[in-house]
Amino acid sequence: MMNKLEFYYDCSSPWTYLAFEQFCQQEDALEITWKPILVGGIFNSINPSVYAARENPIQAKLNYAQKDLQDWAKALNVQIGSPSVFPVNSAKAMRGAFVAAEENKIVEYSRLIFESYWGDDKDISQLPALKSVVEALQLNWEEFATKIESPSYKALLRQNTDELIDRGGFGSPTYFLNGSDMFFGNDRIDLMLKKIL
Repeated sequence: MMNKLEFYYDCSSPWTYLAFEQFCQQEDALEITWKPILVGGIFNSINPSVYAARENPIQAKLNYAQKDLQDWAKALNVQIGSPSVFPVNSAKAMRGAFVAAEENKIVEYSRLIFESYWGDDKDISQLPALKSVVEALQLNWEEFATKIESPSYKALLRQNTDELIDRGGFGSPTYFLNGSDMFFGNDRIDLMLKKIL
């Protein structure tokens, strides 16, 4: 039996981008369920320390985090810049992942959202950036734009976010191996893989 992975993610996190790319390389070894969330909803509910850290950063730690991020990006061959809009409201983009999933394009959609925001400095909270992604995937823009504003798709995103909180999660990326074994962060993937490979 193939090992199962549930991946809770928000495209507004660069560390989640790195984890996403690593898991895409493991799709032959893992049965992955992609679970879009709104990480800001988690911070507001149970993890406001993130905001406090942003308001009063430790400069040495911040400098190292930027160096670490670029080392990871180079290792995984992705481009991660400094978006002019940060933090970004990713709600519409993450609701859009459910629409893409209906067309079996959630992975392709999510990658383009990550690339648009972190690589191309596109504001993924705005419709023009989303439209570019949707059209690149040959999805119906009018249908997409209607769905991401509908109560049912808002509820889907809220449901995944609340579900992660209920399971003990506090940020993105969070992933569960075979139901109950929780891991947090891009840098825990190797630790998780050692259990199954």
